[in-house]
Amino acid sequence: MTQPVTSPSPSRRRDSFVPPLVRAASEWTWRLLILGAGLIALFFLLSYFSEIVVPLAIGLLLCALLSAVHQRLSRIVPRAAAAAITVVGTLLVILGLLTLVGSQISGGMSDMARQVSDGIQQIRDFIRNSLGISDDQLGEYVDQARQWLANANLGSRLSSAGVTAGHFVAGIFIALFSLFFFLFDGPRIWAYLVRLFPRSARPYVDSSGTVAWEQLTHYVRATVLVAAVDAVGITAGALILRVPFAIAIGVLVFLLSFIPIVGALLSGAVAVLIALVAQGPVTALIMLAVVVAVQQLESHVLQPFILGRSVRIHPVAVIAAIACGAIVAGIVGTLVAVPILAVVKAVANHLFDEYNRREGITDEPDAGPPPGTPGVSDAPTAQNRTEAEAGGSPT
Repeated sequence: MTQPVTSPSPSRRRDSFVPPLVRAASEWTWRLLILGAGLIALFFLLSYFSEIVVPLAIGLLLCALLSAVHQRLSRIVPRAAAAAITVVGTLLVILGLLTLVGSQISGGMSDMARQVSDGIQQIRDFIRNSLGISDDQLGEYVDQARQWLANANLGSRLSSAGVTAGHFVAGIFIALFSLFFFLFDGPRIWAYLVRLFPRSARPYVDSSGTVAWEQLTHYVRATVLVAAVDAVGITAGALILRVPFAIAIGVLVFLLSFIPIVGALLSGAVAVLIALVAQGPVTALIMLAVVVAVQQLESHVLQPFILGRSVRIHPVAVIAAIACGAIVAGIVGTLVAVPILAVVKAVANHLFDEYNRREGITDEPDAGPPPGTPGVSDAPTAQNRTEAEAGGSPT
């Protein structure tokens, strides 16, 4: 008895005209478009509430840095008192550094003015003798610079800077307030956030949060140590060369060292520029050698030894992350881009490992061709013996 011939359904006929590769590409495309739209909406939301988000992010980074200090203090005094002592101590250290820098700048302005005058004369002599630029041409360039500054509308820029300064002061209070509660009540805050997710996802969210926090803590502490070594080395070189504002240069180097690659270039350029203006080209070249030596020590010894493989990120990824952070959030974006990248990398590796463990996928090489292949012994492999001992049947 013959079976009736059934014609393919209209949907199947339509699908037959679309190659599988094109169909898969279209499905990936609309999913990626939805993900991109969600990320763009998230960026706009974060930028709209940046006056709150940025201080909270700074408080979280400070909490990762100071959590070990708070834990040690918690063994002596209650947690609330330990958190208050940690916050107040951090504030006192910052104020002390700012006071030291301000006193050095105010006390060295007269000497700096004299050194700048001598340094400018040396620079003019160097330009005239080496580059062949006359004093008249140099005067024209100076006049053009003055005209540019006059047309730069500095009044509106200063007024906007005043508004930004007010937001900055408010952000400091929000950051210190959030730092206190992150130290004092951090575990309970995290437990509450985990409960917002579906019950099936809570174990993965909790474990991912633990991995992210360990990665962030390790990164921040290692970066602070590397930045401190850079600041001490360049400050020592500036003091030996009698470069003005050596302490201020060291503080600037310490702060800019939190921006990988780019921060080192900017801080080194500032140190060399001050040496050039104050004491001339020879001292500037020696200062440049000191900066390069310190940065080579950082990149080839300190970072591989302190950061290790757990937070190692390719330089191309670092540059791309810094550029994206600068586009999205300016200076703050450059500061938090690399820590976010390190945390995302660690969490992604953790989730991939969890998925492979759940699915029974291992990174070990295959045991070899299946039994029965010509020229291959049918002896059971180590994996088959293990499964046989456990009562399973080898495949």
